[in-house]
Amino acid sequence: MKLRNKRLLLAAGLLLGLGVAAALVMNAFRSNLVFFYTPTQVHGGEAPKGRVFRVGGLVEAGSVRREGVQVRFRVSDTVQAMTVEYQGILPDLFKEGKGVVAQGSIKDGVFRAQEVLAKHDENYMPPEAAEALERARKAGPIKTTGAGT
Repeated sequence: MKLRNKRLLLAAGLLLGLGVAAALVMNAFRSNLVFFYTPTQVHGGEAPKGRVFRVGGLVEAGSVRREGVQVRFRVSDTVQAMTVEYQGILPDLFKEGKGVVAQGSIKDGVFRAQEVLAKHDENYMPPEAAEALERARKAGPIKTTGAGT
């Protein structure tokens, strides 16, 4: 085999190996990527179906129901709200009316959380949740128009 052919074969093998490695890295990155959505975005169908994502907002007052380590509560962005189910011990700072981010997926119309994160001090809220609440506040409540208005 000529030297030129060996070099071409080596270059092709290196490019193929680099391509396979890049594909594996991108696949691992995509499968571990978790996006944040608000309840309004989830109700609007923007959240992925059958995939893990995060939802955040404020825990609605009076919505927390506990049965042992099974907990149900509602998360709101002041425009829409959604039910979250979680099995496990909630963070100590989890309270009604406070910010929360839950990671999980939707099954049977209920968000089933695998992890629940609560704020860590009086002034903290996850940036995504704070931004989403601010957008929802600016948009105001959902308005309906009737005849004659």
